Amino acid sequence: MESAAKSFLDDVPIALAGPPVRRSRQSTVVWGSNRVTVGGDAPVRVQSMTNTDTVDVIGTAIQVKELAQAGSELVRITVNTDEAAAAVPHIREQLDRMGISVPLIGDFHYNGHKLLTDHPACAEALSKYRINPGNVGKGEKGDRQFAQMVEIAARHDKAIRIGVNWGSLDQDLLARLMDRNTQRAQPWDARQVMYEALITSALDSAKKAEAIGLHGSNITLSCKVSGVQDLIAVYQELARRCDYTLHLGLTEAGMGTKGTVASTAALSVLLQQGIGDTIRVSLTPQPGESRTQEVVIASEILQSLGLRAFVPSVTACPGCGRTTSTTFQELAKQIDDYLRSSMPLWRERYPGVESLKVAVMGCIVNGPGESKHADIGISLPGTGEAPAAPVFIDGQKAMTLRGADIAREFQDIVENYIEKRFGVSA
Repeated sequence: MESAAKSFLDDVPIALAGPPVRRSRQSTVVWGSNRVTVGGDAPVRVQSMTNTDTVDVIGTAIQVKELAQAGSELVRITVNTDEAAAAVPHIREQLDRMGISVPLIGDFHYNGHKLLTDHPACAEALSKYRINPGNVGKGEKGDRQFAQMVEIAARHDKAIRIGVNWGSLDQDLLARLMDRNTQRAQPWDARQVMYEALITSALDSAKKAEAIGLHGSNITLSCKVSGVQDLIAVYQELARRCDYTLHLGLTEAGMGTKGTVASTAALSVLLQQGIGDTIRVSLTPQPGESRTQEVVIASEILQSLGLRAFVPSVTACPGCGRTTSTTFQELAKQIDDYLRSSMPLWRERYPGVESLKVAVMGCIVNGPGESKHADIGISLPGTGEAPAAPVFIDGQKAMTLRGADIAREFQDIVENYIEKRFGVSA
């Protein structure tokens, strides 16, 4: 014990956990009075993408609204045909009528140069254009069509994302790098060459865009792959070589737990290193599942890392032999669902409510302690415990609930606490 005490007194303190420092420059995506700042000191932004047919103006506008209310700060829509391009201004008008000012990103492949030229109202209604260098054409034709899109962006003062994807990588570039690799004294692994091709495509395209006249602060880069370790390796090197804002996402992440875990693993490593300015969790929805689920997961990643706060957090124990009752599970879900569903209204009515911490615990082992650490918490009775549920508010025991209506009474207590602490007149 003496040796341990001496070591504690003599050693430097353990570094405090905290958010990393990001290194990218700052840019702004604008629609009307809504200015979404990306990069620099701005928070890491959440974005998503619709899966509706863009020609369906009402259906697309409704899904954009749902995504925005779930927490998506930028929403991307497919623009692939003349009909879709013609629909974009009407989608923007419908959103404005609904009071949804989220900026729209147009996702272009193959014919973006033509659609933006032929539909100037579409070019104006979008706040940002996503351009895939692998899908703009080959050789001089590709250079000309890329330049056409960038010139339109510069003319309208729009941002662009140069989005490279290993599923549509420029094969001519990859072939050239493969040929050069064979001339090395010690050739790289084929996967390393593919990494280099992704990064080179993104950086060369960004340099071309700046040479055409687009300011570097209006350029975001992404290099999407579907492997966790591949994504980490590519973005670490991309961040080392440039200070453009970076969009993170594991492409084609998959469904359910596989897609959720893979995206969380990859994005968390990079975000903790200060890499990444916007993120998307590209989930394949389960049958009948809302598109907003990917927004919820992206928000949870940032909130779990302490980088953002979107909704009040609910701490709940996993349950064990001491917690044979399902009451604490049901109450935890009820409170969590209630807090999430209330956030679209509460963002305006209760500024700061997203920082609220609630604990719903199932027995006496950790229940009182966790409840004291939360802003408001309850410790429900476990097996063999007295049928009483102490409630703690701001670290102090405030009351004890008993009887069959504990769940309803506790929700009322949470509502009153929010009103008192976060109400505008508070």
